[in-house]
Amino acid sequence: MIEVWLVAVAQTLLYVAGAPLLAGWVKRVKCHMQNRASPSLFQPYRDIAKLLRKHTVLAENASWLFRTAPYVIFGATLLAAAVVPLVALQLPTAAIADAIVLAGFLALARFFIALAGLDVGTAFGGMGSSREMMIGALAEPALLMTVFTVSMSASTTNLSEAMGFTLTSGLVLRPSFVFAMLGLMLVAVAETGRVPVDNPATHLELTMVHEAMILEYTGRHLALIEWASAIKLMLYMTLIANLFLPWGIAVDLTVNDLATGLVAIIAKLALLGVVLVMWETSLAKMRVFRVPAYLGSAFLLSLLGMLTHVVLETGG
Repeated sequence: MIEVWLVAVAQTLLYVAGAPLLAGWVKRVKCHMQNRASPSLFQPYRDIAKLLRKHTVLAENASWLFRTAPYVIFGATLLAAAVVPLVALQLPTAAIADAIVLAGFLALARFFIALAGLDVGTAFGGMGSSREMMIGALAEPALLMTVFTVSMSASTTNLSEAMGFTLTSGLVLRPSFVFAMLGLMLVAVAETGRVPVDNPATHLELTMVHEAMILEYTGRHLALIEWASAIKLMLYMTLIANLFLPWGIAVDLTVNDLATGLVAIIAKLALLGVVLVMWETSLAKMRVFRVPAYLGSAFLLSLLGMLTHVVLETGG
């Protein structure tokens, strides 16, 4: 029993340790595709370490909420990551690996980062918070609709059991899964602040969403928020990879199965990182008023997936 819990803890720590590496991989591939000099794969680790060593500067009117928010954001994102199976399925955390729990943890992190952006009272912080809540209000229903499409086939909202159902069903082309996966990809782009919804590398105040909310943060507070953003990116990529393409994930907790699961998820995340870069480099940043239509398309794809399951796959 202790060994099983150790594997569960190690799987969660893989999110913490591997998220900056995935962010570095995405940035490196993007630089190569744009014919620019690329930083090291380990540059995000250096950035986080540098921020952790720096002194934290706070605004004079910052309340306890502003100081507490980075820790809550990091903790909620980490708990959300612990819910999503990464390498293995049959773990103690599988009991709480529910789609509703996942959405709740992500909503908690969003709520606190929006409050932190409003707390100091700057114009850019308020603008970023309002945009973030607008995106969240549209993205969360699409996310739940996507997971519910898979849950209807697996007859459960438990992510571990849904992945196990897809794994045991074999390579079956399900139209509902195709629509749901496309919808989840669009949601992941919006939720992680990537192009065309947001640009994590921008410093143009009028177009920022995520960066506008954290302009007043420095030092270890900023490090925790950036780290949480990297974990969130890895979480969504893992959800896409293991929910719709779970082959390779460990069912039995043997050394060989765990090693295979680790190699499989590394390969899938690397491939999804390349797909994300190709998506970003082929599109331009859209205007803010076009974001609802973008997320509406994600919801529509997820809804089509659910209707396709009802009409074609169940004969309803």
